[in-house]
Amino acid sequence: MSLLVKGGEIVTPDERYVADIFCENETITRIDRDLAAPNGAEVIDATGKYVFPGFIDPHVHIYLPFMGTFAKDTHETASRAAVVGGTTTFIEMICPGCAEKPLEAFELWLGKASGASACDFSFHMGVTRYDDEAERDFREIVRRGVSSFKVFLAYKGALGISDEQLYQTLRLAKSLGVITTAHCENADLVAELQKKLLAEGKTGPEWHYWSRPPVVEAEGVHHLMTFAEMTGAHVYIVHLSCEESLREAIRGAERGVHVWVETLIQYLLLDRTDAEKPDFEGAKAVMSPPLRDKKNQEVLWNGLRQRFVSTLATDHAPFDFATQKIMGCDDFTKIPNGIPSLEDRINLYYTHGVKGGRIDLHQFVDTASTQTAKIFGLFPRKGTIQLGSDADLVVYDPEYRGTISAKTHQMNLDYNSFEGFEIEGRPHVVTVRGKVAARDGKFVGDIGRGKFLQREPDHF
Repeated sequence: MSLLVKGGEIVTPDERYVADIFCENETITRIDRDLAAPNGAEVIDATGKYVFPGFIDPHVHIYLPFMGTFAKDTHETASRAAVVGGTTTFIEMICPGCAEKPLEAFELWLGKASGASACDFSFHMGVTRYDDEAERDFREIVRRGVSSFKVFLAYKGALGISDEQLYQTLRLAKSLGVITTAHCENADLVAELQKKLLAEGKTGPEWHYWSRPPVVEAEGVHHLMTFAEMTGAHVYIVHLSCEESLREAIRGAERGVHVWVETLIQYLLLDRTDAEKPDFEGAKAVMSPPLRDKKNQEVLWNGLRQRFVSTLATDHAPFDFATQKIMGCDDFTKIPNGIPSLEDRINLYYTHGVKGGRIDLHQFVDTASTQTAKIFGLFPRKGTIQLGSDADLVVYDPEYRGTISAKTHQMNLDYNSFEGFEIEGRPHVVTVRGKVAARDGKFVGDIGRGKFLQREPDHF
């Protein structure tokens, strides 16, 4: 199987030039001008279009038991949506309950994805308990190719861990060369604020914000920075939403903490008024940390531009409005959290970032693909266009114009939080390891072709 992409403008974080790309045996084998297609090769005319490395989403939830229900997407529907939107690899969060055995959870999540995904995938291993048995499991999971942990400084009594468990997790991560990703809030403060608001009869989705305001997230970041500084562990803050939290992360970095920051497309384009819409419509925009005041958007765009923020993710967590979000109609704490955006991340980021003049093409590729590959041990197999890299390519049409709608999206969901948003540009052709998987908004790939990507610890 061979593929020739001709005449496109190749864009990486540090280069931009017109050339042809020849791919065979799932990898890029030649990059040059005026390459001739051998017999049997598929040829894609990329003239007038960009050619990006396949985009990587570092933070998704697909199989997700949460708040008494399950996320709506399967690996089949989510991977179709990902590929159509230009994402060729994602890293899924494994989120076991605190009573579950970590190794059994890893095998469950791996079994759900294997043979069901159209794109490549890996995992962050959730740490929701820490004892001798769990530690043995974590060591085995790392040996099997998962080189990142996930901790929750939130969801008290469910996924959240104690300070002792956080310290032991970071010590283990440091010794194994594993990076620890972290949901940063203060679980006790959230729990107390939720009780106070409900006691006052403040039950609607608009009160979700006030149960976890910016200072609560910033305190969680500060807390993580302290523990990372004490252990020397490498940490990665997921879904950072506001200026207060970013300042705490920068302060940590300034005193030598090894920290990376992720934000989400939701925080760049939506704000807390979306969660305040009447008739329970605001529930569609409930996620944690919550959508923030609009003033934070420029702070986050600037963070991406200045590289204080390394990656752009989605925290994709799809729950139907009619049958699942409605579970919290009388109590905002029971609304399943999540704003799905796996399919739309790249087109929105290009439209409002590149076309909007907030970031350039190199920053676009770096934050939506390359940095994730580098931070999580996938580079140079993923996240770049060079000889020997996997032939994950996005031939991008900057002339396309369209509108986002739940009526046409691939995600298995009854609404889209970006309904009516106009986009300027979309993937023309998307390849996964040298095979075409999407054309002009249509999935044409193979379900089950996606591979589990084993990653080696960095041994920092």
